[in-house]
Amino acid sequence: MAGGRIRAKFRRSSLYTFATCHRPRTSEEEESSLPVEGPGYSRVVQCNKPDLHDHRPLKYCTNNISTTKYNFITFLPKAIFEQFRRVANMYFLLAAALSLTPVTPFSPLSMIAPLVFVVGLSMAKEAMEDWRRFMQDMKVNLRKVSVHKQDGTFGPKPWMKIRVGDIVKVEKDQFFPADLLFLSSSYEDGICYVETMNLDGETNLKVKRAMEVTQNIEDDSSLKDFSGTIKCEDPNSSLYTFVGKMEYDCKVYPIDPSQILLRDSKLRNTAYVYGVVIFTGHDSKVMQNSTKSPSKRSTIEKQMDKIIYILFIVLVVISLLSSIGFILKTKYDLPNWWYLQVPDEKHLYDPQQPLQSGFYHLVTALMLYGYLIPISLYVSIEVVKVLQALFINKDIQMYDEETGTPAQARTSNLNEELGQVDTILSDKTGTLTCNQMDFLKCSIAGTAYGTRSSDVELAAAEQMVRDMDGQGQSGMPQSTDKSHEFVKSEIQLETVVTAKDDMLRLPIKGFSFEDNRLMSGNWFNESTADDILLFFRILSVCHSAIPEQNEETGICTYEAESPDEGAFLVAAREFGFELCKRTQSGVHVRERYPSYEEPVEREYKLLNLLDFTSKRKRMSVIVRDENDQILLFCKGADSIIFDRLANGGKKYLDVTTKHLNEYGEAGLRTLALAYKKLDEAEYNAWNDEFTRAKTSFGGDREANLERVSDLMERDLILVGATAVEDKLQKGVPQCIDKLAQAGLKIWVLTGDKMETAINIGFSCSLLRQGMKQICITVNPEMFESNETSARDGILKQIIDGFQMVKREKDPNAAFALIIDGKTLAYALEDDMKHKFLSLAVECASVICCRVSPKQKALVTRLVKEGTGKITLAIGDGANDVGMIQEADIGVGISGCEGMQAVMASDFAIAEFRFLERLLVVHGHWCYKRIAQMICYFFYKNIAFGLTIFYFEAFAGFSGQSVYDDWYMLLFNVVLTSLPVISLGVFEQDVDSEVCLQFPALYQQGPKNLFFDWMRIFGWMANGLYASLIIFFLNIIIFYDQAFRSGGQTADMTAVGTAMMTCVIWTVNVQIALAMSHFTWIQHVFIVASIATWYLFLLVYGEMQYSLEVNAFRILLEILAPAPIYWSTTLLVTIVCNLPYFAHISFQRSLNPLDHHIIQEIKYYKKDIEDGHMWSRERSKARQKTKIGFSARVDAKIRQLKGRLHRKCSVVISGHSSPARKQT
Repeated sequence: MAGGRIRAKFRRSSLYTFATCHRPRTSEEEESSLPVEGPGYSRVVQCNKPDLHDHRPLKYCTNNISTTKYNFITFLPKAIFEQFRRVANMYFLLAAALSLTPVTPFSPLSMIAPLVFVVGLSMAKEAMEDWRRFMQDMKVNLRKVSVHKQDGTFGPKPWMKIRVGDIVKVEKDQFFPADLLFLSSSYEDGICYVETMNLDGETNLKVKRAMEVTQNIEDDSSLKDFSGTIKCEDPNSSLYTFVGKMEYDCKVYPIDPSQILLRDSKLRNTAYVYGVVIFTGHDSKVMQNSTKSPSKRSTIEKQMDKIIYILFIVLVVISLLSSIGFILKTKYDLPNWWYLQVPDEKHLYDPQQPLQSGFYHLVTALMLYGYLIPISLYVSIEVVKVLQALFINKDIQMYDEETGTPAQARTSNLNEELGQVDTILSDKTGTLTCNQMDFLKCSIAGTAYGTRSSDVELAAAEQMVRDMDGQGQSGMPQSTDKSHEFVKSEIQLETVVTAKDDMLRLPIKGFSFEDNRLMSGNWFNESTADDILLFFRILSVCHSAIPEQNEETGICTYEAESPDEGAFLVAAREFGFELCKRTQSGVHVRERYPSYEEPVEREYKLLNLLDFTSKRKRMSVIVRDENDQILLFCKGADSIIFDRLANGGKKYLDVTTKHLNEYGEAGLRTLALAYKKLDEAEYNAWNDEFTRAKTSFGGDREANLERVSDLMERDLILVGATAVEDKLQKGVPQCIDKLAQAGLKIWVLTGDKMETAINIGFSCSLLRQGMKQICITVNPEMFESNETSARDGILKQIIDGFQMVKREKDPNAAFALIIDGKTLAYALEDDMKHKFLSLAVECASVICCRVSPKQKALVTRLVKEGTGKITLAIGDGANDVGMIQEADIGVGISGCEGMQAVMASDFAIAEFRFLERLLVVHGHWCYKRIAQMICYFFYKNIAFGLTIFYFEAFAGFSGQSVYDDWYMLLFNVVLTSLPVISLGVFEQDVDSEVCLQFPALYQQGPKNLFFDWMRIFGWMANGLYASLIIFFLNIIIFYDQAFRSGGQTADMTAVGTAMMTCVIWTVNVQIALAMSHFTWIQHVFIVASIATWYLFLLVYGEMQYSLEVNAFRILLEILAPAPIYWSTTLLVTIVCNLPYFAHISFQRSLNPLDHHIIQEIKYYKKDIEDGHMWSRERSKARQKTKIGFSARVDAKIRQLKGRLHRKCSVVISGHSSPARKQT
């Protein structure tokens, strides 16, 4: 690569003043201070001798990584354990074992086969989902990297085959396959750039430096005889520390964190690097920050276990009652029934031992009444969840066309949890943002330039107009209508929505600026042309980027440390100031000045570069122009720059501050630009002192450098400010707004610095002007000097913040909590974390900055356990794996480069915006479907199972079932299975469009309206009522009267078949009443279930087996010709479903739920006929929220209404003054 060879001659370290590229202490000083022996420091790495690490004691783990829950050895025991965590499965396992004994009322096959089928199907689903995880792991493990072959050559090898001690060669834009010690790079002075977005979420490139003793390694052959020994710390999770030393050429050299290249970070802006593998696989720091794949169970499934416990208690109680009845019958009545020939051979019926017989009967009863506990419920839920997951995967609305990536439900166990989420914890970089900065606006010499609106402004303006349209409807007073018209006109005046014609100008990455006053040289005509010239020169000169010219197009692109810097250089190029070359001593800019048509290349000799750090919050360059004038160009945070302005440099301060506030409100990231001129003597005196500070050693070097730099960066002259848009992923503001309207809380956990996180908070409307920010942070020096005081200070800030929130009287006031990672470490300690959580839940939004992956997981655990509510974590990188696994639901962004987050997730989507549909539509549907399905399942099994108990009591507690074995076997598996599956898969209270239009419907899930104990017991009571009606009406009708024309009375088979017919009709009509949404599938399944029952009776009655059970032609000749059979079926079905029908009629008429109202509006087509009413209902159906652009719009409308009120007051007072004068 040509660019790489050119850069290899460039010594990058000369650009950097501060800590990234200097060696603070001598090797002897470092060696004496390093604790690299003893507990915690036992790792020994033999460089270039990986064979030595194949045997103990130097054998370490392989580089193969796995995120699966099982492997070939553990699958069977772990999967079986998972299945029998379900209490119903444990019961049926016991029942299957007892079916092998003489006391069973059923054949063993009828008990064992369903259990094997249910457990086997669930295990097969688990195996399939884990296999998909395994395949994704293998995609990572099979990535290739160049590895030294011991002969001075390199060859490709899969990541999984890399061993400790291997020397690897990583090329530009490749990920590091393991944790490496940095030996050398394509740059002469051993510098390389690393992108750590996957680790800490930061977009700025980090500068790493090679070991000084090895940085001269130039090519592959130089490594043929390389050897050394590394002694260092054991594997740990700390991303930012490393302790170790290397013994090389009979000398010892210290190793510090800046020389370690971590797995899953990426090499950028550097042709290649060489490194020695130190930590592999699960020993690497990124994997140390991850946790094992947890086994997650949904809240509904856990609650379902409680219901089964209740039913099991009911089962035991009625079994005990049955056994007591049997004991009494056996002791007192059985001796008189001589024709039964008691006692029997097995002593199951022995009047001499009634307690023993009662115990045997108890076991029989526990199995006989087992239909109260539905074993088919689990398999039905598994089938339903798989089909629900299939619909999620196939949803075209969640398909990303750019990347060709669909949504993916990686596990179907948690579908219904999607509808009950209370708090979302989101990563920032790559999740909310797409790591692209666009230069959008600027302020130069007090004049604002840039007419294009940001995404936030556009979204807020659209929402504001929609709100005004929804509120200013007919039926409102005329004066109110006028006020709405005024407010709408104010919105149009204050918000500039630029019409864009993409065909006129091709989009330029990093440049979305639109204003003809500065484009194409038109700025020459501005009155402040001299200031504009300075502004453009600062943009093109004040940076550390390197240009690369595209040989085909001739256009320069830039390799910058941060996207902001790249956007500035693209903007400067488009304005006519193109950075075209960088040398060791200077910067060359192709300027279209003084003539725009004839560019001139000018060189600015680089004298000093004072680089940007998070502590300094500014960057400066000192250059000498072609006129021999020494200039200092500075850019930085406005608060920092404004404090350093000269008295004569504040000419544009007030108006620039106003513009910066407007840019902040629009969600833009801002920097102020300033300069000053230096005379030769002043510069030389300062440079001497600066050189001494830079070349010094010792602990005060940093402080001296900062002090000397600060002396130069004073008495500046303000030129202007920039506003760049940190491009959010498509649809992020709208998605966040919709989720906020749905009542969800959103926390942002990011590794970025606080200023960046706050800017993004404004961009996506988690923060807004007027929101009170509670920033909890402590000066780093305090941590070092007095840790106790620092801890007390943090606690005091938390308590003060909580009291401030509680004292607030304004109902519209909103608070935002912002905390950094170092402070968070103390806030998460046991004695403080609950106070921190109490404050956080009171705030409208929470942003945690500079957090490590471990802290993300700890915060997620705190929210999950502290609130007791469902949490969802969403991220895209390896640094998000911990929180994704810790949350109740983990969502990975699959459209990004790293796949670690996706591999650890439960659901994967291509972009954050799809989370809206995943939760508000699919989550809402899945929750209601599963909840209704489970309630109905318990209803139908109670309605069926209790009739067996009633008949057993009616038949003298004999253990006799009124139903044929085949009836009971087919009841759950065939006769009632398909309608309930269709309910779980196709049911919709409202369609997807209405779900998105009425986001408040989502709150039915977090409030658990459809699976609370009241509703569960209501369905159980309905089942109890149905069982009583079915049994006693059939017994009363068939007991002592002829039911056929020949005068025959009904035997047990006829009564049992008639009773089962009533059960089939009742439960199928009930599910039809429970459904809100019918397709042809539901109609077919319900009708087919009933028809299957009659078809089965026809076929069963013709089989030879029917003769043995007295069921020969049971339908054709016995029941069908009898009118009483059909009339009983009709009567029982109506009476059983009458209470539910009355309940839903009463509820819809007097106490309707939200979806009932919407269903009626849609049914009567009022949404089409009365658009105003529909809009008004939509505006009502939003949870009151203080985040999202809807909250920003509400605040703006309140502000405009206040302005209107003041204007009206002035007008009224103006009219009244002449009247007073006339009097």
